Amino acid sequence: MSVVTETLAGWGNYPRAECEVAHPESAKGVRRAVSSAGTIARGLGRSYGDPALNEHGRVIAMEGLDGYLGFDEATGTLRCEAGTTLEQIIADFAPRGFFPMVTPGTKFVTVGGCIANDVHGKAHHADGCFSSCVDSFRKLLASGEVVECSREANADLFWGTFGGMGLLGVVLDATIRLRPIETTFFHQKAITARNLDELLDAIEEHDEIYPYSVAWLDSLATGDALGRGVLTVGDHAKLADLSPARRRDPLRVSAPSPLVVPFDLPSFTLSTFTIRILNLVLDQVQSHGASVAHYEKFFYPLDFVGEWNRGYGKRGFTQYQFVIPLEGGRDRMRTILSRIAASGCAPFLNVLKRFGEANEAPLSFPFRGWTFAIDFPIGDGLAPLLADLDAIVLEAGGRLYLGKDAFLDAPTFRRMYPRLDEWLALKGRVDPDGVFTSNLARRLELV
Repeated sequence: MSVVTETLAGWGNYPRAECEVAHPESAKGVRRAVSSAGTIARGLGRSYGDPALNEHGRVIAMEGLDGYLGFDEATGTLRCEAGTTLEQIIADFAPRGFFPMVTPGTKFVTVGGCIANDVHGKAHHADGCFSSCVDSFRKLLASGEVVECSREANADLFWGTFGGMGLLGVVLDATIRLRPIETTFFHQKAITARNLDELLDAIEEHDEIYPYSVAWLDSLATGDALGRGVLTVGDHAKLADLSPARRRDPLRVSAPSPLVVPFDLPSFTLSTFTIRILNLVLDQVQSHGASVAHYEKFFYPLDFVGEWNRGYGKRGFTQYQFVIPLEGGRDRMRTILSRIAASGCAPFLNVLKRFGEANEAPLSFPFRGWTFAIDFPIGDGLAPLLADLDAIVLEAGGRLYLGKDAFLDAPTFRRMYPRLDEWLALKGRVDPDGVFTSNLARRLELV
């Protein structure tokens, strides 16, 4: 097992931290890699902020643990190591008629990372978070003990791990359920909305019909056009729904894209002017999509360009994602959009969805409400803007997603997550010495 010093960052390339990185290739190697001076596990680094950073401490890179431990074709139940990626699962199991039950907007994530962040996707209102498809997992604790966690065995540790950002120990492997499919294609439909009310009305109407739903929103629009955007909804296509040409290979899996952003672009690339142009392009792309799309375009459009995060320049970016209750949510959304539009900070890649009910995990992010995710390039004036938005979200009874956050402070976090004390009591029981820690954990006083 190699251990090297590396400068790491999340997907937003902000912040950066010098870390001591171990690269184990087995569960025994993971146990040896845990440092009493402070350790955190890391998947592919697709969390945006600092949850998988540990300044001057140990980081365990889990990508070497990517083996399959068993598969039941009758039930679609897969046992795999925590470093297994959704990309790998799709490549190996989609041709056999199975697809991840829950997936975020990128396939370049590990099963362990999906659990730590309790990731969600376009179908939360129908399928819930990643936790809904996890039957059990094995977890390495600070004591060195490996325990099996499920809804029946060690249930508090099972639920505390989802959204727990790796701070209760290291998930070694997991048993997850895959979705049976006839094709890797999707029906999709685009609905154009002239303003926020039209967009939210469309989401509420179509969420009752379609399991997958996501809206792109032009956050630079103001006045009568405030909140204008395009809603895309869809569902799995059956074999009979495909054209004769597509029926010849209905479970097709895409090859890796050759397109890669080769270096950090200049910071001026994403100005208000260029973002307005890109918004026009996105509007056309979203509103004129094909009626049947391959899973790559339906779920993972950004994966088509490798290292696309470099487009934000060397200073990086942050994604600000919040959820607020449905009640009063429209007025709060108008307030937030107006504050962003007046800020001078140029947001990009704005995504709006409606969440379903919360689960039992004390630190899982989603609950029944509106969720909005906005990418902001790091720049002057951003921190005060985000603090203002935090206050609006908090007053609305909402909260932020730790998998995207890089700026939230501990007092605000505590007020946003009312079950935090319950989770901290669990942390104190299974990791009393704070062996598992991270930049995020210290920032939010979780250790």
